[in-house]
Amino acid sequence: MENLLVEISPDRWAFLLDALTVFSIRLCAAAAILVIGWWIARRASVSLSRLLARQSRMDATLRPIVCDIGLWGIRIVAIVGALSQLGIQTASIIAVLGAAGLAIGLALQGTMQNIAAGIMLLVLRPFKVGDYIEGGAGSVAGTVFEVNLFTTRLTKPDGICEYVPNSALWSNSIRNFSRNPMRRLDLEVEISIGDDVDRALEVLRTLAAADPRALRDPAPQVMVIRFDDSTAVLNIRVWSKTDMFWTMRWELARQVRQTLTDAQCSLPLRTRELHIVSSATAETATDTAAGQAGSSAIRKPDQGP
Repeated sequence: MENLLVEISPDRWAFLLDALTVFSIRLCAAAAILVIGWWIARRASVSLSRLLARQSRMDATLRPIVCDIGLWGIRIVAIVGALSQLGIQTASIIAVLGAAGLAIGLALQGTMQNIAAGIMLLVLRPFKVGDYIEGGAGSVAGTVFEVNLFTTRLTKPDGICEYVPNSALWSNSIRNFSRNPMRRLDLEVEISIGDDVDRALEVLRTLAAADPRALRDPAPQVMVIRFDDSTAVLNIRVWSKTDMFWTMRWELARQVRQTLTDAQCSLPLRTRELHIVSSATAETATDTAAGQAGSSAIRKPDQGP
């Protein structure tokens, strides 16, 4: 080995030294490009987020998506620049990455579905940040906090944070409780079937119309919807603004019982009639049928031609 090193000419040593020097410089330059690119991408994402937050016309739903696109766009450019510094042909790298991306996409179909669903949610906009929604076939409900490419972040009514895959929302119906400016309240009330139904309808209609949160158009309605056992079920339908819906519901539910009591409508007690057939009667009917059959059997031999 020592003889081999001795036989290497000084020119070859100089060539190897120059090659190592050039490669080290390119390697340091590639590492510097990556580090600077990552730093610039991070700062650009933060600055873009602050800029979009000051724009009143920019929807909060699109803000994280735009920031993520800018972040990874700069990082991809930095990676391509670093590979170019190392002397690697970026065209072949892009082709290899495309083939690898296709294979990864086939292997991660569920993840790709989340990305596609996130794009469709952002384009069609069935909800936005701040809306209260229900989706996932009724298994998901909460206030939208953030929409990303993969998941949607919800805050449940009890304050718990929930991350829902975008495909779970997009593949099922979505109920948006905050989209429309008005919402109808349906409140069922039960009274005894022996009470004055017309009087109950009148006082409940007056109560609904007197509520300041109830809209005049459409006007409040009170009607009988069904009779159950010994109970008459009334339905109060009142329209209100969406942000006042729950306040009006709780207040009306509290006042309904006292209003019906003042109108002399009692709390219904469900009753049911049961008719029991006596066993003695059944036995008498059985004995009578047996006696008639025996008489017919005794008279049968006396019958002549």
